[in-house]
Amino acid sequence: MTKSTPLAAFPLELPPGDFAAYIFDCDGTLADTMPTHYRAWQTALGRHAENFPEAMFYELGGVPTSRIVEILNERHSLSLSVEDTVAHKESVFLELSPQIAAIEPVVALARQFYGSKPLAVASGGHRRIVMTTLRALGIADLFDAIVTAEDYHRGKPSPDPFLEAALRLDVPPEQCLVFEDTATGIAAATAAGMQSVLVPPPRR
Repeated sequence: MTKSTPLAAFPLELPPGDFAAYIFDCDGTLADTMPTHYRAWQTALGRHAENFPEAMFYELGGVPTSRIVEILNERHSLSLSVEDTVAHKESVFLELSPQIAAIEPVVALARQFYGSKPLAVASGGHRRIVMTTLRALGIADLFDAIVTAEDYHRGKPSPDPFLEAALRLDVPPEQCLVFEDTATGIAAATAAGMQSVLVPPPRR
């Protein structure tokens, strides 16, 4: 059974207007997975874990996993295999996935909109990880489209993930409202011409 962040943890204020569709980031927005992802990164990086402090991890929230490995190589003159490091990190995350908790105020909104408005997920994660997360929360079936790192060339802060989601929902970008938890994600939504809601971090 998954844990939930209580509704009282924070209020969500939606901008005025009637939106035609709603697009959600996954990690840190629908699911309180960020601590679990960081533990997986630390394990996967091994002796290089000190090169990826927690502050940097949150700074890169929303950036595709493979790109994070490239950034670590660039910043610290490392030669980590992108493919092997990503595979190791995601394997550890899957082992830890029973720890995933729902960010209930956002999940509650998705459930509220389900059936009345088109819904999508637009994530920087790989499909296997995103689907594991959504299924762990029991919400995978709420979404008409699930866009992951395999579905676009440029990750956030590029608008590509959100534009792809709008395309799959057949809704103009300017009629979509995005829910995001990072500055990178908000920048991507803005670049896509979409309004957005910043989801604050859960209280721990």
